[in-house]
Amino acid sequence: MSSRKTTGEKNRYIKRSKQNRPPPTWVIVKTNRRVTRSPKQRNWRVTKLKL
Repeated sequence: MSSRKTTGEKNRYIKRSKQNRPPPTWVIVKTNRRVTRSPKQRNWRVTKLKL
């Protein structure tokens, strides 16, 4: 990550990258595959962040 970002901006990017993960396998198994993706998942090419 670039060094010209402020600490708060870096923390916001880190939080968004943690949110951009698929749900755990046990959640998919427990819900019989009704939940297969996270509602906050986004593609880095399609949706840009407004920071």
